[in-house]
Amino acid sequence: MDVQRIEGGLHVDQRGVVSFVNDFDLKNVDRFYTVRAHTVGEPRGWVGHRKEDKWFTPLAGTMLISVVAPDDWEHPTTNVVVQRYILSSLKPAVLHVPAGHATASVMLTPDALLGVFSSGRIEDAGKDDYRFDVGTWDIRG
Repeated sequence: MDVQRIEGGLHVDQRGVVSFVNDFDLKNVDRFYTVRAHTVGEPRGWVGHRKEDKWFTPLAGTMLISVVAPDDWEHPTTNVVVQRYILSSLKPAVLHVPAGHATASVMLTPDALLGVFSSGRIEDAGKDDYRFDVGTWDIRG
């Protein structure tokens, strides 16, 4: 399965703004957490999962999400394709990263708050957690 960007939208009227991603199906989500960086531009990652899917959504601000499909989970090569996605709360979307990928993120604005949905129970997460040095692949491009 490929990485998929699920587009959303904004509804604005005299009462305010409603942000939505109506095509995001939550049936496979088991947990949710948020990520906020102390420093704008500080890379976070690479973290991969062979069994767990992730869905990323911008709750505030703007961030870069980079995605790779490691060719070897123990000793990956550095020449795999890196896909990069800019997410912004001004343009609602959910980025679905299926199992078999590793991700890294960079918060691009001081207010950036990233929402992350995960499949799989927290009790099992440690068995499917692969961490790679931040310099393994080029996050920013």
